[in-house]
Amino acid sequence: MAQKILVIDDDTDICLLLRRFLSKNGFDVAIAHNGVTGLATLDDFRPDLVLTDFKLGDMDGVTILAQIKERFPYVPVLIITGYSDIKVAINVMKQGAYDYITKPLFPDEILLTIKKALSQPTHHIVPTAASVEEETNNPSSPRKKSSGPAPAYILGNGPESQHLYKQVDLVAPTNYSVLVYGESGSGKEAVALEIHRRSKRANGPFVAMDCGAISRDLAASELFGHEKGSFTGALTQKIGHFEMANGGTLFLDEIGNLPYDVQVSLLRVVQERKVRRIGGNRELEVDVRIIVASNERLIEAARRGKFREDLYYRFNEFSIDVPPLRDRKQDLMAFAQFFLDKTNEELGKNVRGFSAEVIQAFEEYPWPGNLREMRNVIKRSTLLSEGNMIEARTLPFELLNYSRLLFLEPSPPAVAPVPSSPVEVPIYAPPQPVVAVPVAAKAAFNKTDLKAAALEAEYEMILNVLKQVNFNKSKAAAALGIDRKTLYNKMKSLNLNS
Repeated sequence: MAQKILVIDDDTDICLLLRRFLSKNGFDVAIAHNGVTGLATLDDFRPDLVLTDFKLGDMDGVTILAQIKERFPYVPVLIITGYSDIKVAINVMKQGAYDYITKPLFPDEILLTIKKALSQPTHHIVPTAASVEEETNNPSSPRKKSSGPAPAYILGNGPESQHLYKQVDLVAPTNYSVLVYGESGSGKEAVALEIHRRSKRANGPFVAMDCGAISRDLAASELFGHEKGSFTGALTQKIGHFEMANGGTLFLDEIGNLPYDVQVSLLRVVQERKVRRIGGNRELEVDVRIIVASNERLIEAARRGKFREDLYYRFNEFSIDVPPLRDRKQDLMAFAQFFLDKTNEELGKNVRGFSAEVIQAFEEYPWPGNLREMRNVIKRSTLLSEGNMIEARTLPFELLNYSRLLFLEPSPPAVAPVPSSPVEVPIYAPPQPVVAVPVAAKAAFNKTDLKAAALEAEYEMILNVLKQVNFNKSKAAAALGIDRKTLYNKMKSLNLNS
């Protein structure tokens, strides 16, 4: 299928010449002579690239770029400009344009720039217009299936995302070991996979191992393999992850959870690039690039004696920090739409987008579980949705009510009262002012004055602790000194589950 290009220019001759030239080079081309027509064509034509003049009769390049990026943030935009407008065009590039082309136009330069934009590595991890589902204003049409494999990750347009992918582009062609830092669920494995895809080892295997999910006894066997009969239960020979990743990339997630004695063996393999299976008597050479990930700084773990410092320095040839989702607000809804498209494909549904109330809730929520939490929320909401839009009623309680739960009453100037029972508050949590109790909850307290006061104090205590741990119920139960079942029962009785 030919890639689609939309040309927007108020010069009719330029439009016709560009359409004729690009069509001869195998592209499907649509033209528009002003910004309004161009935006209308954008919705119907769904191009893979937009080529637009900076000065149009009805709007300028800044305005049309913003409109395009709002609807299709993943479509590259090329700006046509005169020499006198170069500074302005560069400023537009900072706002999301891929590149600019100066007049007079040279066919070879145009073709080279277009091919570069369409073949950029980010196109392999972002859904292009050719693979995106039908537009939201056409709910009756069935979803189109992407002609290629589903992308593993999505490229954002925000400054944090751009900085992340510049680092990936920088280190990918090298053979450096890479340390990827990030909170749980922020996409560390996806970043590691993208480094592999852009490296010289892209045709080799990518093998991932979660060091936190493997028991201490099996960690060495999983990494290095074992021979038959080398220990009780070793009924067959096992090939380890290093051998499986030979010629490619080995990704070790949550490396800080690896047992200390296994770290000693791992250091030797990293230094010599030779591995010996447990129970074996010969060493096997391996050619492996190692990428490791952690949600804590390994140098701090080394200082606490939890991680070998020499192993840390072996891995720390280059480090990348994956920003949490709460710091990528500009890309929030692009991520949400990405997960919605993938979920629609999995479930065979045609949910088109998100209601205004859902978008507001998404923007106000801190996403402690990052992209993993967002993916699971959208999968759940898509499954529960009966119409063409994800509505607020399908969202989890703590997400939908996060803004309301943060509505605080002014703290009294007097010294805060001592709670009726001691609660161990995490040391990192700032002092919390008294939380306003919703009217619905207060109604449940109106029995006797003494009981109402006790219930209200309990309500405020539970709610404050839930906030301090980002509504993680396991942590909240531990902080309150009760088990999860008791916490759930108390939340139900205090109307915290509705």
